Amino acid sequence: MASIDKVRVIVVGDSGVGKTSLVHLISQGKPLEGSPSWTVGCSVEVKLHEFREGTPSQKSYFVELWDIGGSSSHRNARSVFYNPTHGIILVHDLSNRKSQQNLSKWLAEVLNKDSATSSRSIAVDQYDPEQFVGSTQIPILVIGTKLDLVEKLRANSRRTSAIAEECGADEIFVDCQQMRALAAGSSSAIKLARFFDKVIERKYQTREARDRVSPFTVDSRRSRPFKSYHND
Repeated sequence: MASIDKVRVIVVGDSGVGKTSLVHLISQGKPLEGSPSWTVGCSVEVKLHEFREGTPSQKSYFVELWDIGGSSSHRNARSVFYNPTHGIILVHDLSNRKSQQNLSKWLAEVLNKDSATSSRSIAVDQYDPEQFVGSTQIPILVIGTKLDLVEKLRANSRRTSAIAEECGADEIFVDCQQMRALAAGSSSAIKLARFFDKVIERKYQTREARDRVSPFTVDSRRSRPFKSYHND
């Protein structure tokens, strides 16, 4: 049996926003029973995703969902989980506006992972939205949880957060206690599948494109004829 390629998606957000319940819903296709315990360090669940499902390019991939503990006391140790990062899911609690505002700090922490433990003075809470311009940058998905606690938000569910707009990312709102939250064919499920496709495409399709480049294209200057500067 052929091995299945995999990608790593980092899931970050404040403690208590529902990352563990969300990751379980995505990977298992059903709500998590009972109240989840606080994540210490990191927990990983795996989802089998069909890349470009329904097309001639369809192929199975494993998506590793790395649920990162949100405790501020573990901030300096979290960087070990961020390498490699093929995709990022930013999670916030729709009933907690502060958790949405903190998404920029979480994103900066992941992007600046190499400087998080550096002794140099670097503003690790800052990120540049221009890093996400173009198809070669790390794909991002923003997810708002606990939709059931904010009934009035249902009428405005198409409004995206500031960080989603800045990064050009899709955003979905879910109630992780509802199995239909990510039902096949729903707009949320479509956005999630599209995000996973982007993550896979960035890692594998870009690499395959590089592998197909002709050596004559890369080293074409070697084949150029020698130019003589002697007068005839």
